[in-house]
Amino acid sequence: MDRQTNAFKAALKARTPQVGLWMAIASAYAAELCGQCGYDWYVIDAEHAPNTITTVVAQLQAMQGCGGEPVLRIPVNDLNFLKQATDAGVRTILAPMIETADQARQLADAMHYPPRGRRGVGSALARASRFGADANYLASANERACLLLQVETVKGLANIADICAVEGVDGIFIGTADLAADMGHLGRPAAPEVQEAMLSATNRILAAGLPVGGLTSDPALAKSWLAAGLTFVAVGNDVSVLRAGLTALRGHFPG
Repeated sequence: MDRQTNAFKAALKARTPQVGLWMAIASAYAAELCGQCGYDWYVIDAEHAPNTITTVVAQLQAMQGCGGEPVLRIPVNDLNFLKQATDAGVRTILAPMIETADQARQLADAMHYPPRGRRGVGSALARASRFGADANYLASANERACLLLQVETVKGLANIADICAVEGVDGIFIGTADLAADMGHLGRPAAPEVQEAMLSATNRILAAGLPVGGLTSDPALAKSWLAAGLTFVAVGNDVSVLRAGLTALRGHFPG
């Protein structure tokens, strides 16, 4: 990861496909291993995984120089966690359960320094500026910042045009697991109705000029999403990959 630029953000703008990995083990040791596996972006999950700001920092330190962009999924509507995370060096934020333009605007304001936003200035004490050693940090932080909004309900999709119009939003991630649940297909994100709603929303987001992302552990579905115009697609998670590998290994032996 280049400290001075956000290559992942630039790739999204250029619509260069970015293949990602979800990380929910909440371990710096596991994150270091994942970071050596060649993915373009890595989600550190603080919504559903047992992460704290301390474990997030440890994972950022472990992944230093991994070549992929650490993306932090914050807890729902937690602007205080976002403030700590950006000061800790997180440049790319994924915010879940976005349903309105007002929510999007609050997050964009929190991500950016004035006059563009309302982020508090404490960088001289923070890891983000290398504890003050990066004299250019305040001048360049807004450009490095990348805000991805996770839209994952029927209401959110209905408001997608207004959400996309908010200044400071860099991409929309469609969460098909929660969307499926909201549509009455709990546990079936690949249901035809869910996929149809997702692809319809994708077309509207692309028409608004923003890149689209998603998560699936189905390689064929991931490839179809990329072919349909999605730019940043996570293709699995550390928990499931570890469990599948260990289970398969055990299956080779009797008992």
